[in-house]
Amino acid sequence: MAKQITVTKEGLKNLQNELAERKGRIRNEIKEAIRTARGFGDLSENSEYDEARESQAKNEQRIIELDEMLKHVVVIDESTADSNKVTLGKAVKVKNEENGKEVIYYIVGPTETDPFAHRISDLSPIGTALMNSVVGDTVTAETPKGAIRLTILDITKA
Repeated sequence: MAKQITVTKEGLKNLQNELAERKGRIRNEIKEAIRTARGFGDLSENSEYDEARESQAKNEQRIIELDEMLKHVVVIDESTADSNKVTLGKAVKVKNEENGKEVIYYIVGPTETDPFAHRISDLSPIGTALMNSVVGDTVTAETPKGAIRLTILDITKA
């Protein structure tokens, strides 16, 4: 049995949009690239054709992955989540106890992560440590760079 994939409403919309884009525009562009490359002659020595076929294979594989994800997606209902606890769909302002820096993390499902935008998965080391905590709690997250202690300053809807 496939594992459930938890996402926010925004995450579901992004997955659906990517799937539609890959089945539509991207697939059509690749078909056109293959058609054009065939016109260059001998396919056995045609790098444009090989590249287009490789792009096609990657796109089709991603379509299969997205279809499979969408079959097992569970959208979190942010309106019923406890507003006092860290859960998916929440923005969490924390203070790093080692260096005093404050940062806001957005807790999202694993398919929605973007570390540069501080969108972290609930399954990441920091996300796991923060889950179900409340304002005032200090948690320890075991990261690849070592343990860090974070104090929760505020929890809001993302």
